[in-house]
Amino acid sequence: MKQLLRTNDPASIAFAQALLQGEGIDCFELDVNMSILEGSIGIFPRRLMVADDDYYDARETLRDNGFSLED
Repeated sequence: MKQLLRTNDPASIAFAQALLQGEGIDCFELDVNMSILEGSIGIFPRRLMVADDDYYDARETLRDNGFSLED
């Protein structure tokens, strides 16, 4: 698994998941429970992970839809 996206914005995570699922790319959200424990004040970012084989297609999908991703 590779990290595709790391953000404090739950709406961005949800949008990215919808885009990836629409392309048939499975993804998994990490650190959801950690962000709930800290009281949802945005200290701990959530991470969106994809399989190694899907990583480049997933990056392309998100970039085509306006996401700026870390290299």
